[in-house]
Amino acid sequence: MSERHGPRYDAVFANVNLATMVEGFGEVRDGAIAVHHGRIAWLGPRREAPRAAVIHDCDGAWLTPGLVDCHTHIVHAGNRSDEWEARLEGASYEDIARNGGGIMSTVRATRAASVVDLLRESAPRVSQLLAEGVTTLEIKSGYGLNLQGEANLLRAARRIGELLPVKVRTTFLGAHALPPEFIDRPDDYIAEVTERMLPLLVKENLVDAVDAFCERIGFSYDQTERVFAAARKLGLPVKLHAEQLSDQRGAELVARYRGLSADHLEHVTPAGVAAMAAAGTVAVLLPGAWYFLRETQAPPIAALREAGVPLAVASDCNPGTSPLSSLLLAMNMACTLWRLTPREALQGATVNAARALGLQDQIGTLEVGKRADFALWDIKRPAELAYAIGFNPCQAVVNGGVMRARDVELPAGF
Repeated sequence: MSERHGPRYDAVFANVNLATMVEGFGEVRDGAIAVHHGRIAWLGPRREAPRAAVIHDCDGAWLTPGLVDCHTHIVHAGNRSDEWEARLEGASYEDIARNGGGIMSTVRATRAASVVDLLRESAPRVSQLLAEGVTTLEIKSGYGLNLQGEANLLRAARRIGELLPVKVRTTFLGAHALPPEFIDRPDDYIAEVTERMLPLLVKENLVDAVDAFCERIGFSYDQTERVFAAARKLGLPVKLHAEQLSDQRGAELVARYRGLSADHLEHVTPAGVAAMAAAGTVAVLLPGAWYFLRETQAPPIAALREAGVPLAVASDCNPGTSPLSSLLLAMNMACTLWRLTPREALQGATVNAARALGLQDQIGTLEVGKRADFALWDIKRPAELAYAIGFNPCQAVVNGGVMRARDVELPAGF
């Protein structure tokens, strides 16, 4: 393709192996990819590469879509290492939660933090993910549990997307736990979430999607449905923490609302799997929480796979059950603990993770017209991304067509 007959290209990345993630890995050996105005404008064999203002010689590296971490609680204050010690001594997650710990301990710390405090605590965790090739990040609220606290979390999440080289999608998780002001009044709190908090946060343009924790220590099926109905009324997509500790038919509920994803799923039933398959709802696998809580019942991977449910993999970075800021390690865990294939793990952190955020038309694969978000890897084959434990082969990251160093320098003030 010549400049005369084609678009003007801003940059070409050449001498590179492409894993397009279109219909599998979609390998293009000794390839090239051209960008224009932050979008992929051409890709194919290097010998056919067009001219451009800038040529990057990638020295035979592998190039994948930028990784997508589609489930995190990465913005919060404090940590819960004391509770981790208690669990090692025999306490269960539910015991700790019922005694005032768990989510509520993070709520107390988060309510006491300003937006600036939240940014300063969260930015180092985010930068670790970005160093591993993450270019899109979902950030949930859920540790404020009142209007001011939830707004602060979501404002901090938006600021991360403005200050750091990452696309951020925000998720309102007001229905995460019952705050102390509403003890023994869960229905009243759901009314607060649906009738006051959510509409005001949407008015401030802080919410991209809505989530809930449907569980014995969270909210019931009927209460969760009230949250979903409020989200639908406001035109927002839904997702759900479903069947992590017990079967509450959450997967069936979120599928009925054509939800983006059902996440965790250790206790999902065949009916839940079938409902997700019919609705196109993504199964987001969170091996970090399963590992950290020392769980024994794994998600039914074979049943999800056989039903054709898309499998995503995420870090679930949070202070209580998955203090994990490595998506590469989450991919390794999904393979080692649950027998995903390396190809499935990479699909789970790219194309299927993008789908879990409703962004499959913008990111997740290397295709003409999509955002030019890539990661460059010093590897011999893509399976290595899920193979090594504690090693980061990322060489560089491209955000919107602009190459940056692997490690992100935090702006002044963090």
